[in-house]
Amino acid sequence: MNRSKTTVRNDYIAEHLLEPGTVMQPARLPAWQQVTRHDAIRRAFILLILALVWELYARWLNNSLMVPTLSSIIAALVHSIGNGVLPHRMLNSLVMLLEGYAIGVVSAIVLTTLAITTRFGSDLLTTLTAMFNPLPAIALLPLALLWFGLGNGSMLFVVAHSVLWPLALNVHAGYKGVSETLRMAGRNPGLKPVSYVARVLFPAAMPAVISGLKVSWAFGWRTLIAAELVFGASSSGGGIGWFIFEKRNDLEIPDVFAGLLVIVFIGLAVEGFVFRELESRTVHRWGMVRG
Repeated sequence: MNRSKTTVRNDYIAEHLLEPGTVMQPARLPAWQQVTRHDAIRRAFILLILALVWELYARWLNNSLMVPTLSSIIAALVHSIGNGVLPHRMLNSLVMLLEGYAIGVVSAIVLTTLAITTRFGSDLLTTLTAMFNPLPAIALLPLALLWFGLGNGSMLFVVAHSVLWPLALNVHAGYKGVSETLRMAGRNPGLKPVSYVARVLFPAAMPAVISGLKVSWAFGWRTLIAAELVFGASSSGGGIGWFIFEKRNDLEIPDVFAGLLVIVFIGLAVEGFVFRELESRTVHRWGMVRG
């Protein structure tokens, strides 16, 4: 009986191409597929599409007070950077945000450590988060101005408040999600409570910790901009929010969008460089999440 053509072709390949010692090479991807494998290139392409859509829509609408063109926004951005106004405002905002963020992070770590090691701490954290997490931080700004005066203290208070509670909830949930086997392995050497949290629970809960850091960073950033829009001049001449407020009053709408663009760029930079690097050095390297 005649053998099929497929069998003959396979025998030919095995005889002529797959000789002993031959190493199969992976198929080479087309150039466009090799380029699109990089996350940064794909995201840049999405941003380019969004920018093009914005420019076309603004030109079609032809109303610079409503939607200025992207080219006019970029020109305003370059001008504000060149005269030094926007970099100074951006520095004010970032310094204020980092200080408030640090206060919130330290407070969250202290509360969650107390909560995971004592019954009283757990009850305290549950009660406080139920009370204060739903409370918008910007709603506390009038009280903060009364308590801390017309200085940086009021800004730090509202930013720390917005950072503390979402981070504490994420970290505490991460601690509670650690497997019982790992918990027992950590208790066996007789570690003290703080060492037990720092050396066992914290590394094991790192995905939840990083997620909480991301969420709390976004909350703190939005709260700071909102607070500056309301009363940003108390912070050494104001930050980006106060820059946007001033330009809106002067009807310099391209400058308003330039300030918003700076906020977006800072968010992309923090996400792309800070948190992504933190993830690559921890949870990705440890095999805790897929890359």
